[in-house]
Amino acid sequence: MDFNRRTAMAAGLGAMVAGSGSTARAAAPMTMTVTVQGESAVRTNIPVVRDRRAAGGRYLRLRTTGKPPARTGWYATYSVRAPRAGVYALTAVATAPVETPHTEAVASYLHLSVNDGPFSEIAGSQPHWYASRPAWGDLSRLDLGTVELRDGTNTFTFRVTEPAVLDTTTAYVLSLDRFTLRRLDGHPALSELSVPRHREGEPARLRLTLDGHATRDHRVRYVVSDHHGHRVATGHAAVAAGDLGATVTLPALPPGHYRVEAEGVTGRFARLPARPAVTGPAARFGVNLWASSLVPPSRLADFASALRDMGAGWVRDGQSWPAVEPVPGVHDTGVHDRRTRTLRAHGLAVLDVLSPAPEWAMTDASLPLPADLRHAYHYARRLTAAAPEALQLSNEPDVDTTRSTGDAHAAFVKATALGIKDAAHEPCLVVLPGIAQTGPFQDLLLANDIVRYADVWAFHGYPDPTEPGEPRFPGAADEQHELARRHEAGIPLWMTECGAFQKTRPGADLTPAQEMEQARYVVRSMVEGLAAGNDRQFWFAGPPLHDDGVYFGLLDRDFRPLPAYSAFAALTSLLGAAHFTGPAPLLPDGVRGFVFDSGRGEQVTVVWAERPVRLTRCPAGTAYDLMGRRLPSGKPVTASRDPLYFTSAAPPAASPQAPARPRGRLSPAEHIVLAQRFPARNAAPGKQDGDAPPPHGYRLGRRTRMSVDVYNFDDIAHRVTVWAPPVGGGWTAGTDQGQGQTCVNVPAGGRAGVNFTILAESSVPRRIDRRLTFRATADGQAEVPASVSLIHRR
Repeated sequence: MDFNRRTAMAAGLGAMVAGSGSTARAAAPMTMTVTVQGESAVRTNIPVVRDRRAAGGRYLRLRTTGKPPARTGWYATYSVRAPRAGVYALTAVATAPVETPHTEAVASYLHLSVNDGPFSEIAGSQPHWYASRPAWGDLSRLDLGTVELRDGTNTFTFRVTEPAVLDTTTAYVLSLDRFTLRRLDGHPALSELSVPRHREGEPARLRLTLDGHATRDHRVRYVVSDHHGHRVATGHAAVAAGDLGATVTLPALPPGHYRVEAEGVTGRFARLPARPAVTGPAARFGVNLWASSLVPPSRLADFASALRDMGAGWVRDGQSWPAVEPVPGVHDTGVHDRRTRTLRAHGLAVLDVLSPAPEWAMTDASLPLPADLRHAYHYARRLTAAAPEALQLSNEPDVDTTRSTGDAHAAFVKATALGIKDAAHEPCLVVLPGIAQTGPFQDLLLANDIVRYADVWAFHGYPDPTEPGEPRFPGAADEQHELARRHEAGIPLWMTECGAFQKTRPGADLTPAQEMEQARYVVRSMVEGLAAGNDRQFWFAGPPLHDDGVYFGLLDRDFRPLPAYSAFAALTSLLGAAHFTGPAPLLPDGVRGFVFDSGRGEQVTVVWAERPVRLTRCPAGTAYDLMGRRLPSGKPVTASRDPLYFTSAAPPAASPQAPARPRGRLSPAEHIVLAQRFPARNAAPGKQDGDAPPPHGYRLGRRTRMSVDVYNFDDIAHRVTVWAPPVGGGWTAGTDQGQGQTCVNVPAGGRAGVNFTILAESSVPRRIDRRLTFRATADGQAEVPASVSLIHRR
């Protein structure tokens, strides 16, 4: 019979010991569990609050913007009596450091010290926490790993030293109801197999780690296999009694992705090509991060090194504007600035993304943009202080569920771009919003003449997840390049998100087949993107990421490299500068090939085929497989879904397009921004995640009063003349005084409103969009970029 019995613990702690057997003194093996209430700390500087939902009616709750004490941090120390020495699984009912399916609440990352040992961060990945089960309120049942305890009294200290990014602020946060220790029979046992990152030609050292000190000599047999599952090495390692682990050197292996297995434990490692990739701003390849949510602070430096070693010269990151500026004019970018400096210190160029505005800056009609664009201008200026290489002016505004329109977003883009360009003599690059798909929203953005304010055109592209078979590169690149040509953009195009949807359950790994599918698509999407003319390609995403049944990321749930990581490294090493020169000639039917100039006096041809095709006439040069392993010369080569590389000496190709550089200061007239403002009752329909049918414009009646805000972001005052050209189709627009135009004086850094009345004749058909344009001149001569919206009669 199983039973639970309560015992009194030292220092007044309550604990639960659960056993199997007729009595607590039974000779049979026992499952021992100790549960400690969060409010029962022997020492703490974290408040205790009451809540009937908590196990003991109270719990530990920290939520403060106050800085933690420098010596101790925010902490809670407990005295715990273990019924027997050994290894214990540690779980807790507490707040997770990332959002989970049952709550959006987040907490700070916890640090733990056992028996006054050194503190270490409990640095699980987002998928690790995402799989946590709900407890009560915003608390989850968290797996905190294992700890080794001695028989009798043990000391636990939980500590918080890093703030969490919340919806509207940055704060130190922790809620702890209770934590539980469950003794693991048969332990210490092997818990981790790891091989530090290294390149071909360097030794590969396998570290075998137990979850506690060995009680006797522990001999382990391990097996190493490649990405095909073929065994490539075996061996033995011995962990001496009293040790935590052992290290052995593996035999020399070619570049690639490897799995090592022993005693039911699996490790992964990447052996990188000997030749490093191009890094920094000159690199053509990048990955998406959102590090504040996806990378624990203690992992950031090593993670940045892993991305650099993989050949990702760029990272696309961001921060929460509401958390940075909780009240108008008060900015705290310290946490994000430290992240940016860490990324840049490891050789990565940073593309930052502007987030939606704080609630205090918005109105019902402006959501998700600030109602006063001067807030956007000043915030953009503030962001440049951390010196990212580029700033992107929003993320997929065309497919959210708000009522924001292309004209409103265009005014926002102009204001933020001016803030960036006015912030420094050599400002960072201004990157247009990442557009999810072509359509009326982007058309309206472009009609508002935003390209002149930008240095880079940006868009996203994902394969259709409903199509059967392997993911295929979408047509987004061709569509966007055609659109850019039509608008004579003359600036480079970046695909700031591309990736594949790998479906899996929370807490589950990708299957080997899914891992290889992802690895192939990493290469194929990057190659096809560059071949389409993209200047930069950003994979989504770098860190482990599980979202609503889909896994992204080049690393697994334990931050170990997936095969896609090694495939990315091979791509960047072999392609070098990656200047696309044209399609590969003389290939058999069914084989696709793309030729690149590596910038090192080499021609690199990348080929693949949907079905195996024997290459009787291979491209010239040395052949390499998907992972960068050199193939034997003189042997037949077959093109398949796994891309192959062929490198050969070649004269340099024609000079590639020069990398993007910031344009010069914009003119005084370009510092005047027009923004149409309609009452909330005239708001456009919601975009329904980009699937809303027409009409898309503001919904007007027969007579609608609105205004045009005239912003002056110049450092001197201007007299601005505003008018509406004929609308046609039964629509007219005029000032309230019945005049066709009006003049306003706008001080430096100021704003003035001009009222207009829009009239619709009875013959105007309902629910048909029509363009409404407002034009202006500054000081009677210089033309101001127009504001163009869509309107329809509701």
